[in-house]
Amino acid sequence: MEHMDSKDFRAGYVTIIGLPNVGKSTLLNSLLDIKLSIISPRPQTTRKRILGILNGRDSQIVFLDTPGVIRPRYNLQSRMMDYVDQALNDADLILYLADSTSEQKAHSVIIQALRKQNVPVILLLNKIDLVEKAKLLTRIEAFKDAFPFKEIIPISALKQDGIDRLHKAMLAFLPAGPPFYPPDQLTDQPERFFVAEIIREKVFEQFREEVPYAVDVQIEEFKERPSKKDYIYAIIFVERKSQKGILIGQQGKALKKVGAASRKDIEHFLSREVYLDLHVKLAEDWRKDEIKLKRLGY
Repeated sequence: MEHMDSKDFRAGYVTIIGLPNVGKSTLLNSLLDIKLSIISPRPQTTRKRILGILNGRDSQIVFLDTPGVIRPRYNLQSRMMDYVDQALNDADLILYLADSTSEQKAHSVIIQALRKQNVPVILLLNKIDLVEKAKLLTRIEAFKDAFPFKEIIPISALKQDGIDRLHKAMLAFLPAGPPFYPPDQLTDQPERFFVAEIIREKVFEQFREEVPYAVDVQIEEFKERPSKKDYIYAIIFVERKSQKGILIGQQGKALKKVGAASRKDIEHFLSREVYLDLHVKLAEDWRKDEIKLKRLGY
């Protein structure tokens, strides 16, 4: 792909921020037209910022997805909020995503964080397919008073409504300059990162209560085998023995179900067949333990 002269080319980092469960990962996947972020109807599924790259003929937008903004209750959540701060500091443009169906006004913690940054902020009111127009206008007015947003764009990330308008707005606010990454690159994360995320997503889909939040997935081995299926050895870490029993299930049925659903999505993501070797191990209280968090890559 030939790039235009760098003064005509626009490139920059765009950070998506918002409360848990407002649709940040859905928005990222919608903008990139590929599934990079795990999606679950429950909050706090995104733990690390995920970098997705949208390449245009004369632009490159590098997205930083972040965990939902919360007041941290334990070490893992503190790490997650560190990722949010880092992603805001790296941004050339910030997208503040809010849920238009919620009565909640602009969140004070987010507004405080935005005031510290000297970059343009676009407010996105998501899920407009689920809200009446009169209510939407009231929401827009309430948010307008909270912060000097450069633009306010109502969208539906799920239905792709307003995405074209958002794309144009982002390009208008990005700095001129050459691309940061090769034009065929979609992310800076390795394949094994997404394989682990897919497995974690399946745990979120199939288990309730605290179990999914107590889970971390590590890929111990990832072998490409030309004449056979790729071999993936993955460990699901849990915090307590009881969680291990729930995840494995009677005669290993629950784990087999997670494995089958994961393998299907992994094969779709990699476009090749895999043999998934899945195990459950105990790492007691890993979310609160600094040493264990470091070992797990947080």
